Amino acid sequence: MSTPPTILVFDSGLGGLTVLREIVRARPDAHYVYVADDAFFPYGHHGEDEIIARVVPLVGELIEAHAPDLVVIACNTASTLVMSHLRDAYRLPFVGTVPAIKPACASSKTRRVSVLGTRGTVKREYTRKLISDFAQGCEVTLVGSGELASLAEAALSGQKVRDEDIAAELAPCFVGDGANDPARTDTIVLACTHYPLLLERLTRLAPWPVDWIDPAPAIARRVADLLGPAASDQAGAEMIFTSKRPHALADALTPFFGGRVPA
Repeated sequence: MSTPPTILVFDSGLGGLTVLREIVRARPDAHYVYVADDAFFPYGHHGEDEIIARVVPLVGELIEAHAPDLVVIACNTASTLVMSHLRDAYRLPFVGTVPAIKPACASSKTRRVSVLGTRGTVKREYTRKLISDFAQGCEVTLVGSGELASLAEAALSGQKVRDEDIAAELAPCFVGDGANDPARTDTIVLACTHYPLLLERLTRLAPWPVDWIDPAPAIARRVADLLGPAASDQAGAEMIFTSKRPHALADALTPFFGGRVPA
């Protein structure tokens, strides 16, 4: 019997669980190590050089400790900065998370798309180049949210998060004069892995219906392609918080791990 692959999923916090959920569906046989760098959360509050200096050696330590077959950087902010550094430093496959601008612009009917991300992600040259390369004639609005990732973490942790606070972060994404405006925003790229944690509420609070583009399914397909055929047995899972602070999230985390209780 072949040994199940180990997949290390790394994020600044709990947002990468939305990516993990899709990867587990694609590869239920794998052993998962999820690392939340909550000691440095949120990444959007740190400078680019600080993030690179933090993430590159930390991922190296995790590789040494867990010997993964593949590493997923399930964070847009980190991915737009560190992927080339990681690939230069470590000899194993890396899969990053970047704003899904190409599929969003390809599918938009009104040709108006918004990209909702952290302030760091939307101001990055990497993101602007994606727009330049793949906008396909769409008008793209960049919306940098300062609070939505923290609101998503709070909601997953069972804290009360007001609709008004979510709606305030969401409002700039909606350009146009309502649902009947032919030039309205009809597609929103969720350019932070935390945001799908709030998808039901985002959908409910939206002033008109839009398509929400989540990159997680595409990331899962890429992981499955890189690893090759799956085995049949389900392996284990681990959850690591870099702060080492205790948490009481076992019930909330289990669905993301495909029903497994992470150690």
